[in-house]
Amino acid sequence: MKMKAYFLTPILNVSDIQKSFEWFQKFGWSKVFEWGEPATFGGVRAETCEIFMCLNGQGSRGKSSVPQTFGPDGDETADRGVWMSLWVEDVDAVHQHCLEQGIEITWGPADMPWGVREMHVRHPDGHVFRISNNCEGPDEDQA
Repeated sequence: MKMKAYFLTPILNVSDIQKSFEWFQKFGWSKVFEWGEPATFGGVRAETCEIFMCLNGQGSRGKSSVPQTFGPDGDETADRGVWMSLWVEDVDAVHQHCLEQGIEITWGPADMPWGVREMHVRHPDGHVFRISNNCEGPDEDQA
């Protein structure tokens, strides 16, 4: 049997859901819902991509003190949060936007040997976004 999957929505464990909504807004995402009074669950969206957030549950989190998530001075095992690969049209435009918004960049845009231009940003709870682009986008067999 070949599974027919339609969407995959990561759920991030966050320490402050309202501050996470604010962080995602700076990142260029929109809040689509929040649940509970006060809110303990919610979702954000950019185009067709969506992420859910759960206050103090459903996974792990933890921000390291290491300034880089990659490279000779980095440690890609230090953060205990979720790593996500996000494919965009223009990594350099995203980088400029993140600089303007004060978002923590843990790996600046670089042409990688595997054929993509890539950068990393870190959410305050240690979740890392590995932001990439290439000419064709992600390989359809891997999407």
